[in-house]
Amino acid sequence: METSERLFQQQIIDLANMYGWAVHHVPPMRYNSGRNPLANNWGTGGLAGMPDLTLISLRGMGIVYAELKTNTGKLSAHQVKVLSLLHRNGGEVYVWRPRDIDKIAKRLSGL
Repeated sequence: METSERLFQQQIIDLANMYGWAVHHVPPMRYNSGRNPLANNWGTGGLAGMPDLTLISLRGMGIVYAELKTNTGKLSAHQVKVLSLLHRNGGEVYVWRPRDIDKIAKRLSGL
């Protein structure tokens, strides 16, 4: 059974907390654009394509930007652009999927 992105995100947050990382996440909110009073849109109000999580090590092990996807999820054009910009500017950038959980735990633990 496929792990939902929401459940996967909570697993990552739990791992990060266990291994001493501060976690920043801007949850999406529902808003109305005003063009159609019956239509609701979702967004964070921030930079389109910004990764789901920013993890800052409390033990000096770096700053990680992580976009979370299901095992079959695809990146949007905005996400590709922002991840590339972060990487080109020295950011440690990942696209993490549930199948990567062992690699994720290894990175966050510092092993």
